[in-house]
Amino acid sequence: MTTDQHPDFFVRHAELLDQAVARAADRGYWTPYPETPSASAYGAGAPDLGEAAFRDLLDRPFSLEGHPTTGTVPATEVSPYGFPLGVSYPALVPEVAVATAKAAAAAWRRASPDTRAGVAAEILARLNAASFEIAHAVQHTSGQPFMMAFQAGGPHAQDRGLEAVAHAWNEQKRHPAAARWSKPQRKGGPLVMDKTFTPVGRGVAVLIACNTFPTWNGYPGLFASLVTGNPVVVKPHRRAVLPLAITVRIAREVLGEAGFDPDVVLLAAETPDERTAPVLATHPDVRIVDFTGSSEFGDWLESNARQAVVHTEKAGLNTVVVDSTDDYAGLLRNLAFSLSLYSGQMCTTPQNILVPRDGFPTDQGRRTADEFAADLGAALDELLGDPARAAATLGAIVNDGVLKRVEEAAALGRTAHPSRELAHPDFPDAVVRSPLVVRLEAGTDQDTYTTEWFGPVCLVIGTDSTAHGLRLLHDCVRQYGALTASVYATDEDVLTAARTAALEAGVHLSENLTGQVFVNQSAAFSDFHGTAANPAANAALTDPAFVTGRFSVLQSRRHATAEEQVDA
Repeated sequence: MTTDQHPDFFVRHAELLDQAVARAADRGYWTPYPETPSASAYGAGAPDLGEAAFRDLLDRPFSLEGHPTTGTVPATEVSPYGFPLGVSYPALVPEVAVATAKAAAAAWRRASPDTRAGVAAEILARLNAASFEIAHAVQHTSGQPFMMAFQAGGPHAQDRGLEAVAHAWNEQKRHPAAARWSKPQRKGGPLVMDKTFTPVGRGVAVLIACNTFPTWNGYPGLFASLVTGNPVVVKPHRRAVLPLAITVRIAREVLGEAGFDPDVVLLAAETPDERTAPVLATHPDVRIVDFTGSSEFGDWLESNARQAVVHTEKAGLNTVVVDSTDDYAGLLRNLAFSLSLYSGQMCTTPQNILVPRDGFPTDQGRRTADEFAADLGAALDELLGDPARAAATLGAIVNDGVLKRVEEAAALGRTAHPSRELAHPDFPDAVVRSPLVVRLEAGTDQDTYTTEWFGPVCLVIGTDSTAHGLRLLHDCVRQYGALTASVYATDEDVLTAARTAALEAGVHLSENLTGQVFVNQSAAFSDFHGTAANPAANAALTDPAFVTGRFSVLQSRRHATAEEQVDA
């Protein structure tokens, strides 16, 4: 299939792609996608039109024009805010999904990196235009509060997608498309060869998405695979299909307009009694797997999907070390918000806060670990005292497993500040909980704090000293993994020691966050997410290593004829 008669999306987006490559290199602030959910940014009526588009999807089959199907996935998604979505989807068994994607890939693989990057950029532009629709879909499958669902599910996810496009496009252009090789000889003319170098995708990619951040965590792998010439089978979490179904719908529309087979991107939703991810991931024709979710299944994929390049983001023990501060109120506000945002249901939310049990200096006097735990509880109460602000910060609990962990942590009998059940002002059936603060000791509670308590659970752990806390940070991250680490200290020597511990452990470090930047948030084009240097992930969003394993550069060579040498 040629694209001569189709829109040239690369020409349309060439300037954007050049900017994205430059911004990924300089690591400063940049985004082409407005993060404010307003009509001024997205056009008159956009908020209402987006919500109406979302409402129109409910209580009916989801339409994917021309999408292959082997049946129907019944409507099973239920909003964490208390109502069923009623959306069914086309079913596609793994064998058919992989075979269909493989058959659709030929023209896409032959297309140039420029063409593929242009198509990807157009998909992102249309996703951005659908940000309000996607935001409501993310909110009502993940439980995120609306503002977060809009930003993280829409523009910030699109930023991460474009970042992956930029790296994938740039890495494929690292080598020239053609070169002439001329080797002088002792006698006669030189040996002259003409060579071509073509980036070729590895094959079918499978994206195994998560419940909590289906687009933010899903878009990097989706777009990195597409731009490197691979078809993608999107396997959404069974409780969060809708955001990625919308994404697949838009991607297929753009692929068709560009002259490619829309089956380059497929949706592979699963029925409630199926578990298709292991089957898809180990299919011999699947050559790339992207996964976000539990450590247990991520480790299984790394061990068993040996025919594929596997990228995983799993779980870990995100840790804060407190040594001292000259802004105690700011420290408490910042940590309280970090713990409360989306009820702690983020892979980057801090869990273990390591505090010298006998106290640390602050601008408000010395505070012991017990006093700190109480102060943190008071800061949570202040933050979440207003019902509207609490709802806009906490969102809703995503599933019963999170609730069970909160109950189990409370049953430890070490509660410093209880989790409270809160009423949502707009959704009375939503399950909302404030963070639980548990007070532990480093020497006696190791089994507890080396377990991940995903959700609104914070562990304040008394240590012998800051040095002891830094050793625990290092050792826990090395053994169990972490996606974030944080330190509070006024002494540059302590900060240097914390940087050393983080570097040796292989985790990103934030220092003295007391303002409006929070440890569990990261910005595309500047912050890396994950490191591939500790057990919590084997890939980073996004660096060149995330894209280069998705393609190979293949060459052809032949002797240049005498006429060709003269022409050159």
